[in-house]
Amino acid sequence: MIERLIDISDAGGRVSVKHDQLTIAREESPPYSAPLDEVAVVVISHPAVTLTQSVLSGLMAHGAVFVVCDERKLPSGMMLPLEGHHLQGERLEYQMNASQPVRKRAWQQIVQAKILAQGRLLSELRGTDAGLLALANNVRSGDPDNLEGQAARRYWPLIFGEVSFRRDNDLAGLNSVLNYGYSVLRAIVARAIVAAGLHPSIGVHHHNRYDAYRLADDLMEPFRPLVDRVAAALAAQYGFDLDLDKDTKRALLSAFMGRYVVDGEDRSLFEVASRAAVSLVLVFQGRRKELLLPEI
Repeated sequence: MIERLIDISDAGGRVSVKHDQLTIAREESPPYSAPLDEVAVVVISHPAVTLTQSVLSGLMAHGAVFVVCDERKLPSGMMLPLEGHHLQGERLEYQMNASQPVRKRAWQQIVQAKILAQGRLLSELRGTDAGLLALANNVRSGDPDNLEGQAARRYWPLIFGEVSFRRDNDLAGLNSVLNYGYSVLRAIVARAIVAAGLHPSIGVHHHNRYDAYRLADDLMEPFRPLVDRVAAALAAQYGFDLDLDKDTKRALLSAFMGRYVVDGEDRSLFEVASRAAVSLVLVFQGRRKELLLPEI
């Protein structure tokens, strides 16, 4: 099945639905249309975009995610379907009643997968894993030693080839590129979580009371290096003060639309996220011990 990720940012227009087709009409370009059942994520960041109620209801009915951006063109809100699976009520009970040991083991596996992914990316781009591959083997249940944080302190000074780089959600340039990429990735993972019958607000580790997508923030961690790889390439080409424009967005979105070999099979990122979310359901139900967090 085709999974379309649509970003409307470079021009205004009117978005509507007709005969189960999402249509984008613009004054200076031909209209674009796509079947609703092929749309996975819609991101709108241009202030002159208007849309009909049928757009939102149609996207929700087909399990898509609607993301709206602020004046900085960074995602500021996300709309997800209320009903994502026919056994949603049952699965929510398993999720809410999961024991602390089960949650801690799940977080251990997520942190291990994230550190391994970071180490592999460092090896690819910088010729050294900075000891991250070995560090991943020492992560214990619940990560009480905060090896995730230790890995980050080694990772960030190296990944972009600049030891002075500082990760800050409020800074522009390269940080805004990372923020945009992570936000879209978060939407993709949240969509997979809802489709699996789980609630994105009930996490296994993240517990900030103001975070409405705690489980998405948990499960997306191993996938973050996909964004980092693109950001590193953009920084090498344009410098750290690059703009979050249509070209940088296109580069980020192309990574999300790529194909990845997982367990010897060619899969989309949407399929990989879906398998991870479904495996978490089985962990909550006691039918699996390990999350399906494959190496991408």
